[in-house]
Amino acid sequence: MAPPSSSLPTVKKDTAPATVLTTEQIEAVVNALPVQGRIMLRLLLLQYLDVTQEDIEFVAADRPDPRFHSGGKPATPYISQETIQGISDRVAQYRTQVRQKRERTWLQIECLQKQIALTESLCTLVERLLTTRFGMNDGAVKELKQGARTAVPKLAIRELDRRWEKDEITEEDYRKERLGIEYQRLLKKLERERKRLETAKREFAVAGDVPLQDHEIAHIWGIPAGSLAARKAKYLIQYLQGIQAILQTPRPATEQATTPPVDLWKETFAVLSRKPVQRSVAAYDGQEGTEAALIDKLMAFAAGTFPEENETRFWLSLVQEISHATEYGSKLKSLFALQRLSTILAEMDTSPDVLEQDLLLRVSPKPKAVAIESAQETKGTEPQLGEMGEHVLKSFMGEQHPDLHGRR
Repeated sequence: MAPPSSSLPTVKKDTAPATVLTTEQIEAVVNALPVQGRIMLRLLLLQYLDVTQEDIEFVAADRPDPRFHSGGKPATPYISQETIQGISDRVAQYRTQVRQKRERTWLQIECLQKQIALTESLCTLVERLLTTRFGMNDGAVKELKQGARTAVPKLAIRELDRRWEKDEITEEDYRKERLGIEYQRLLKKLERERKRLETAKREFAVAGDVPLQDHEIAHIWGIPAGSLAARKAKYLIQYLQGIQAILQTPRPATEQATTPPVDLWKETFAVLSRKPVQRSVAAYDGQEGTEAALIDKLMAFAAGTFPEENETRFWLSLVQEISHATEYGSKLKSLFALQRLSTILAEMDTSPDVLEQDLLLRVSPKPKAVAIESAQETKGTEPQLGEMGEHVLKSFMGEQHPDLHGRR
């Protein structure tokens, strides 16, 4: 069963002369090429096109036989299933690598767009509560907004808790000041998320325009670099000529003089990048120790209650593509965490009533009665020594014999 596809996020690209090139035309030109050219273009565009089993078998027969020093082939070449499987595994490895890189950036954009919408709703809610319920004027709210960048919420909350414990502030005033601190924290969080979204969009645009590299194709095909470069140049020209023939339409002389030429190779990637991103099935890779611990952190991250000092580090661990310093060397990280974060954000209840209830609960002080009762319980309970403790104590003191009392 194929994984579900998802629509592409909105990514602005440089304005360029539009063409009528379509995905079907690109695939038709590739399929019309000779077998070597067809395989070459499918490998170059491996991010969007699939290599067939027939292509893999042709590559296995076309590559030089290592038993012949001159690079020749026997009259009746024997191709083992091990060779075919090796080529198939390398194709799958590079296909997964390039496609998951694009999917990773797409998931980042999807998660960040949902987070920004949630944070903006919370900021609007806080502004309304400050002005309506707590009677703060617009000037004070504006001052909070202007000082958000330099504010240190952790120290401010610590000082506010100290005043609350010493009865220097009422419960309603505590909520008012704590809500102002939360407002500044949300504004800083919103700025970070917007910067991350800009970075993710740039990475998504770059990831969709990169063909498979020459050394990667050589690793799959098993041919020398010189032969690979010659074949690539030959069939790339044939492909571009085929695309040009499809798009060849008579235009007025004035339009031909004013319209700049279109880079058909770049336009090929622009057209193919509009295809929906295929969601892969990701498995848990051991991040954060256990899956339950990871889900808890993802839920706190989505709700905005993750500690600010660790939030950036946790986000970088989510979007990191390669896991370094592992037991068996670097490896491609799973998309499990990003997929779960996207699901959690999509399933969150973001209705105004629920957001207001959670927000007021977050800015309310800790009840003092609970602290007093816990202190009394702690004071009332005396430490009891267990059997093992008594045994250790007797071992240190020694058994006091009645006859030794006088000597001692």
